[in-house]
Amino acid sequence: MHKKKNKMTLLIFTLLLIIIAGVSVVGIVRNTKEESFIQGEIEFTELRISGKVAGRIDSFWVEEGDYIRAGDTLVVIQSPEIEAKLHQAEAAEKAAFALNQKAENGLREESLNAAFEMWQKAVAGAEIARKSYNRMLRLHEKKVISTQKLDEAEANYKAMMATEKAAKYQYDLAKKGSYKEDKQSAMAQLERAHSVVNEVRSYLDETLLTSPIAGKVGTIFPLKGELVEQGAPIMNIIDTTKIFVIFSIRESDYPILSVGKVIKGYIPALNNQEIDMKVTSAKDLGNFAAWKATKQTGELDSKTFEIKAVPQKAPEGLISGMSVIIKK
Repeated sequence: MHKKKNKMTLLIFTLLLIIIAGVSVVGIVRNTKEESFIQGEIEFTELRISGKVAGRIDSFWVEEGDYIRAGDTLVVIQSPEIEAKLHQAEAAEKAAFALNQKAENGLREESLNAAFEMWQKAVAGAEIARKSYNRMLRLHEKKVISTQKLDEAEANYKAMMATEKAAKYQYDLAKKGSYKEDKQSAMAQLERAHSVVNEVRSYLDETLLTSPIAGKVGTIFPLKGELVEQGAPIMNIIDTTKIFVIFSIRESDYPILSVGKVIKGYIPALNNQEIDMKVTSAKDLGNFAAWKATKQTGELDSKTFEIKAVPQKAPEGLISGMSVIIKK
């Protein structure tokens, strides 16, 4: 009985040794087969499209994923305020042109009456603008409207005041008659009116946004009918000709991806297709991304670097976000 027990114990012990040895062998094999690698990510250069004027999205002429050419229309913004300002500026331009003609042709009764009427019209416009500004000021004090709306009302009020002064000056000139100085002043007023019209038209042109580059439409942020502020992003255009790969590596791996080196990697999503890349830049990600060594290990702190590499020849089918693997 004692011998049987010893045999059983020996058998169990032998089996345990075999199991431990087997596990060790498997671990060694796995460690041998495992390859160390560095993983990066495909990125494309993206251009953000935004408008110089605030307004409501009237229509989109493209959809996400569309391929476009430089100059293609992307979106139309509706801005009634800009359109109204253009009508005002064109009216002032016509008035300045008429007064300039009067200065050139000499004083006539009709000219004097027209100058007076334009002055009175400008006076009425300035009064309306003043009331509108005061109303906006009160609403702003109550925090009902934004500062931008108040600034627009103030700018319109000042513009109308300047128009009223100019119209009064032109009326006074008409009463005195056309002297050389009068003609020069009338011409200056006409040029100023021309410049105001051109300025407003340039803003109106900004309601129709076109693409400055050829590429692919990325994300479209607002929906049709939504209001967008001045400078607010409307969509991204992906420049499909400017591709790069970003790696985040520890300082110890920098010799593998040092600036100027041409490296080889593969793309798992494209059946491990190979890709050659040239490292163009390296950037320290700062202390927040540094690996701190402990006193027990005896190692040094290790910084993290962002490495940018540009493909020598980009494979077809690349999509932003795909992984790129480099074997160490």
